[in-house]
Amino acid sequence: MSGRHAASEAPRHEALVDELVPVEESLVRAAYRLISSKGIERTTLQDIADAAGVSKALAVYYFKTKENLLLAAIRWVLARVAERMTNALSSVEDPEERVRVMLDTIFVDPRRNRDFYLAYTALIGEAARNARFNELNTTFRSIMNASYADLVRAGEQIFVFDSVEEAAMGVRALIDG
Repeated sequence: MSGRHAASEAPRHEALVDELVPVEESLVRAAYRLISSKGIERTTLQDIADAAGVSKALAVYYFKTKENLLLAAIRWVLARVAERMTNALSSVEDPEERVRVMLDTIFVDPRRNRDFYLAYTALIGEAARNARFNELNTTFRSIMNASYADLVRAGEQIFVFDSVEEAAMGVRALIDG
């Protein structure tokens, strides 16, 4: 997968959604919190199990490995972000209002944004060394780039640019820093 998709072939946020039973969701949420506070390398299966209030054996039963659980946690938060963006923008037509809605959706509050970007930075770091993390990062990036490209296309009458894809990457760079 190249990471550069036309809007029609980009994956949708549903590509990130996994159905979780309650104990899996508890483990995934605990893992996300720990990734945000300790990072991937320093987070152990035992830490996650303790934070979720279950045994380590139960974590292994559901996810088999630490890597699987960490991937599920990051996939869970990425799915929530992508879904929130899709839902927020779906009913807004005015290009300027779409920009405001997008920014309000992305920048929820300082703590949640901090947690998300710490987890996302951990994903990027792992993606450089691990194909499974790289695939997840590529999928999320494609989904978000498609959202940004749709935003840019909606503003073609207002804004001047040479390429929708280049403008979308510019929007992403402004947001992600």
